[in-house]
Amino acid sequence: MIACVRLCVALAATFALAASAAAAPAWEGALSARAAQAKATRTVRLGYRDDIVPFSFVRGEGVPSGYSLDLCRAIVATLSEELDVPLAIEYVRVTAQDRVRAVATGAVDLECGTTTTTAQRRKSVAFSPVIFVTGTRLAVPRGSAVRSVAALAGKRIAVVGGTTNEAAMRAVDRLRGLRATFVVVDGDAAALAALAEGRADALAADEVLLRALLAQSGRASEFRVVGPMLSFEPYGLMYPREEPVLADAVDRTLRALAESREIVWLYNRWFTRPLPDGVTIGLPMSVELRRSFELLGLPPD
Repeated sequence: MIACVRLCVALAATFALAASAAAAPAWEGALSARAAQAKATRTVRLGYRDDIVPFSFVRGEGVPSGYSLDLCRAIVATLSEELDVPLAIEYVRVTAQDRVRAVATGAVDLECGTTTTTAQRRKSVAFSPVIFVTGTRLAVPRGSAVRSVAALAGKRIAVVGGTTNEAAMRAVDRLRGLRATFVVVDGDAAALAALAEGRADALAADEVLLRALLAQSGRASEFRVVGPMLSFEPYGLMYPREEPVLADAVDRTLRALAESREIVWLYNRWFTRPLPDGVTIGLPMSVELRRSFELLGLPPD
């Protein structure tokens, strides 16, 4: 019950931030730097991750695809209308470690991945309304005795560096006095490899990414996801601060997708139906995410 209350409070705060951003006045006058550059070059640079199924990944023909990228491409279409020029897309690969910097420094105009909205990150970049809600959980070998945080005392925990999962688990380690050892890797595939090879006793990551990773690897029978949520992770699309044209395009696009119910179709395309390689994640939309989309205008069922 306490965890539920905390989740609801955190979710309400996130929605309030999104509503506040939506209430900001529309852009006026001269274009800001990124919008002017996009109009002059007729190009928008989308930051993508190549390994986070089904949000942003590269398969087959080498074209980035996924749920987050579908949302970003819809935003580019709206921005093209606002700037009254056709806009091409340039894809720029980013990582968990450099994604925030890439947006803040101008390497990309819009980051399309699984980035959690946090107060610290909002000092450098802006975020769209919530596009997904998840939280940190643990994956362990099926025969492991680890079923909870308490069982991690003295154990080795694999985490992806630069993620909120790493920060959450280090906080848990301090608060619970676990004296755990952290195996910090560059990506989820490397984290699963560390777990499978016995270099880590548990893997801590967002639940949705764990389930997708296990489904894609074909090794779901070898591992299990255990324990309660250890953090609250509301995902948003990152874009530069003080860019009212882009902010307006982001907000208008997500509201339009919600009001038309197309956002539900997009969600089901990636989370409940077979992916291009035939694998199905089988993750229905959560109550928390549906509520966030209803606040954007999604009609109730």
